[in-house]
Amino acid sequence: QVRLVESGGGLVQPGGSLRLSCVASAFSFGSYAMSWYRQAPGKERELVAAISSTADYPNYADSVKGRFTMSRDNAKNTMYLQMNMLKPEDTAVYYCRARRGPIDAWGQGTQVTVSS
Repeated sequence: QVRLVESGGGLVQPGGSLRLSCVASAFSFGSYAMSWYRQAPGKERELVAAISSTADYPNYADSVKGRFTMSRDNAKNTMYLQMNMLKPEDTAVYYCRARRGPIDAWGQGTQVTVSS
């Protein structure tokens, strides 16, 4: 069974940094399209960053460009989201997602709160 587990969320002050991790199990990471989403209270889930199985570079939402960096380590079956210069509006539950063909798996989410 495809499984994703996120970690690394927490409370951080504005301007601070966090690195989220997403560990995949029961499937080979490298052949999947991977992405990070977030959902703030009262808002729809939105795409933050995504990378296909063959792309060299991720695509980012305009709201996080220049501040967030997505990377993947296929050997470790782990994906990361480095978040710098965090803002209060980045507060949300962050989810990782893996897709290939009919398989569409989501993690349980990790809470990120940016507040002073």
